[in-house]
Amino acid sequence: MPAVDVLTLGHAAYDLTFAVPWHPGPDEKSQASQLVYSGGGPAANAAVAVARLGGKAAFSGFLSDDLWGTLHMQELEAEGLLTEWIVRGPAPTPLSVILAKPDGRRSLVNYKELSFPLPAKSLDYTTLEPKLLLFDGHEPNLSLEWVEFAQRKGIPTMLDAGSVHTGTQALANKVDYLVCSEKFSRQWTEQTDTGSALSQLASLAPWVVITLGSSGLVWTCQDGSGQIPAFPVAAVDTTGAGDCFHGALAASLVLGRAWLEALRYASAAAALCCMRLGARPALPTHKDVLTLLSED
Repeated sequence: MPAVDVLTLGHAAYDLTFAVPWHPGPDEKSQASQLVYSGGGPAANAAVAVARLGGKAAFSGFLSDDLWGTLHMQELEAEGLLTEWIVRGPAPTPLSVILAKPDGRRSLVNYKELSFPLPAKSLDYTTLEPKLLLFDGHEPNLSLEWVEFAQRKGIPTMLDAGSVHTGTQALANKVDYLVCSEKFSRQWTEQTDTGSALSQLASLAPWVVITLGSSGLVWTCQDGSGQIPAFPVAAVDTTGAGDCFHGALAASLVLGRAWLEALRYASAAAALCCMRLGARPALPTHKDVLTLLSED
């Protein structure tokens, strides 16, 4: 049975990121100053983050047989990920076109019209027992099977809840760590006050984190609650920062960091991810994170 620190299960895509001077208006042509292309997707990025931060990672999901899927598979293998639990097939790779602006904000268009969740029982996980499972909700059929397996085995689980959709709705009250965006918290609770939203979400999972971008994060668990400010960095492209945070938090918990230390470490990793163009190329190493933490 292969040793795996974190198994991520969910979405894989391919990203084309353009650095643009401003957001183009109607019928306007714009010239990009840079182009970065690489694999993407929340679960796939989180797995690569785990690997770069010193953990042993596996990704499970779908990759197409087309050019983009093949390039993505090669990337994952080059990062040292276990890829035996990836399904290949003829459906086209989901593609994302990202426009990164000079202020660090970005606009994203994703195409996955012909992509569908993998059916239940389409993978055999009996030969794998990770130390933590991280879901992004985009493979709900397989994720529900894995959650039940994890509960039987006592394996901790985490959900990257970016927004409310079928997958996150099914998993939010079944995981140990609900780590969600501010968007998800407002959609789920219908509360604009972050504190009120956090209190409501605490009924779903033992540990809850709401990430707030440049405003940091808030958290709650049975031992208390609190907030952590974001690390001040000059943002170039925020794409993938959330994926990086989830992967870094998962790796930190598996590798034995205490809760608050793990949150700070993940916050530092996410901040570093904002300092380069493109999500996957910007994922930091453990050494990068330690350097930022030592400077704080």
